[in-house]
Amino acid sequence: MTKHPSLPRDPADKPVIWTVSISRLFDLFRDIMVEFDGRAIIEPIHLGFEEAVQHIRERMETERCDAIIAAGSNAAYLKSRIAAVPVVIAKASGFDVMQALARARKVTSEIGLITYQEPMSELAEFQATFGLKLEQRTYATEEDARAQIRELQAAGIKAIVGAGLITDLAEEAGLTGVFVYSAATIRQAFEDALEIARFTQLESARGRTHPQADALRARRGLNDLRGDSPAMQTVRHSIGLYARSPATVLVQGETGSGKELVAQAIHRESPRARQPFVAINCGAVAESLLESELFGYEEGAFTGSRRGGHAGLFEAANRGTLFLDEIGEMPLQLQTRLLRVLEEREVVRVGGTRPIAVDVRIVSATHCDLDARIQDGRFRADLFYRLGVLRLTLPPLRERPDDLVSLAEWCLKHALAALGARPHANLHAEILACAPLLSGYHWPGNVRELRNLMERLALYLAAQPLQALTPGFVLSVAPELTKDASPLPALTAARAPEESIAQVLARFDGNREAAAKHLGISRTTLWRKLRQPS
Repeated sequence: MTKHPSLPRDPADKPVIWTVSISRLFDLFRDIMVEFDGRAIIEPIHLGFEEAVQHIRERMETERCDAIIAAGSNAAYLKSRIAAVPVVIAKASGFDVMQALARARKVTSEIGLITYQEPMSELAEFQATFGLKLEQRTYATEEDARAQIRELQAAGIKAIVGAGLITDLAEEAGLTGVFVYSAATIRQAFEDALEIARFTQLESARGRTHPQADALRARRGLNDLRGDSPAMQTVRHSIGLYARSPATVLVQGETGSGKELVAQAIHRESPRARQPFVAINCGAVAESLLESELFGYEEGAFTGSRRGGHAGLFEAANRGTLFLDEIGEMPLQLQTRLLRVLEEREVVRVGGTRPIAVDVRIVSATHCDLDARIQDGRFRADLFYRLGVLRLTLPPLRERPDDLVSLAEWCLKHALAALGARPHANLHAEILACAPLLSGYHWPGNVRELRNLMERLALYLAAQPLQALTPGFVLSVAPELTKDASPLPALTAARAPEESIAQVLARFDGNREAAAKHLGISRTTLWRKLRQPS
């Protein structure tokens, strides 16, 4: 009996969707994709036209993709040149165009609309009704688009509505660019891609030629290292630089700071990106098993060994990258064997004598003070220098407070989407009001702890859709935020008498809405407190 396709339960079988975009559409894709993270493996590709085609063709030699989402001329270009995977074109709706024109009308009445290949004839009535000087043009190539913009500018047009390429070119020319795509349109494109991807999976499941490609690939890249603080900009710059080199990399940082994300990003940006990425936590595997996991074993090497032997992780990662997490926990005996592999570029399986050549780049990570371990005799100094040709230290979350609000918002949206809940329309403002509470905490678990807290908050918010995200509510769900925290003005004011509230009002120049948000109370509650006698 034929079954209607449904969402797979195994994460490894989730549909794989790539979004391809340049310009400002990339940011919209990235913001919306978090809502679908629980239903698909979605990856943004920040390329366009021929660069995107070559990138996709190369990756599809070893990786699976069930559907691609793109828009405008970029989507048409991909669709005409990539036959192996369906391309879903995100099309701006009539409502999107009307909204964009309305935004442009606030700037000027002299507006241009540039669409890909086909004009929108139905806009004539809209133009007459609202008294717009609306000039419509179409384009086929980037140079064609530039020519249309020059002509419109010469005709006195001040604002141009269009897709990302058009608005970017318009702003280059000194005009106002009004982006035409809405979040609703992009959500629909994701839904369409999911539906297509389900059928693509069913059709290709029997004939998949690279069954290990998903299991041995880095799923995270530079875009997953979120944060615009100077510290994170330096980290991303270092990753791009280190990716060009074949040298070993040692990543140091506190627990939860994103060491494996960095390792995956280095691999993804390197010439080895299409080869395997294999990871192991050296502190989570028993010493007796770690040796055979890393180096493999021959048949009969020990009781219970697999018939025919077993390749180790060095062999599995050949031509790719091996990530050794918590390298500081590796036993001394294995440190000696690891050093030999790094020097000789070959491994000998447990119970074997035949050397096997391997070409593997090593990225290791630790939260330990390796210098102290060397002094204590628990880590080999020669291995330390061999592993740390290139070194990268990740900043803890408490040292990049500028990233805290954006990270919290991203994690909370992600967690709400996983529960099938929509974020509040004013979520950004609510998180800003909670910023003093969040920044006063030490975050010993770093970004991982922040993500876990946002998942906890999401659970309560999904169950109480009308609940505002106030500092008081956050504290009721996460009382640990007061542990080791500096005194917080918002909390003090929320629990203090009227005199403190008056001080807060003075700080916000009498703006009651801003003061209420800072205090974590509604404007009505603030008004009532102000009415109470001293």
